[in-house]
Amino acid sequence: MDKPCVASLLSVILVSLTPASVAVAGQLSAVVNGKSYHVGSSYEWNEDNYGLGVEYQFASRSRWKAVTMANGFRDSNDDMSYMAGAGLHRRLLESERLAGFYFDVGLNAFLMTRKDVNDNRPFPGILPSLTVGNRHMGINLIYLPKAAVRTVLKADMTDPAISGILFMQLKISIDRLLPVAGVLSR
Repeated sequence: MDKPCVASLLSVILVSLTPASVAVAGQLSAVVNGKSYHVGSSYEWNEDNYGLGVEYQFASRSRWKAVTMANGFRDSNDDMSYMAGAGLHRRLLESERLAGFYFDVGLNAFLMTRKDVNDNRPFPGILPSLTVGNRHMGINLIYLPKAAVRTVLKADMTDPAISGILFMQLKISIDRLLPVAGVLSR
């Protein structure tokens, strides 16, 4: 099975393992991977990190939000990379204005594959994230600090000036678009 099929299968498994009782009030979103910015870089990295994925935020009455995610995207070397994981985010701001505007910060733990790290064998990671959005869409910002860039990616060997990577995703709620998700959100 090729890697895009594996990533799609993993996404379906993650969402289908979500108990129906939890799915009733949670939020299922499509994730469109997009851009990255290599902070302080003197090298020409691929910053068009296009790809697709899914994210599910579990229902919660507290300010703490648990999420699961899986996606595939073009990495900084223009190779396909895949990841699946979970996160714990803290809702710092929430308003009913602007269709439920919110601001979250948190950490995401994951398993990822990259051609230039362990020859595409999965490796673990944990990264900080920030999400700004509303009930319909949002923007996820993920940051790879300098230590992660140097230790895991060894990018400083190619680009000693690099001091981190900022990665952006567009998150679009699909609860109301998919018939199955619509049934689950009732």
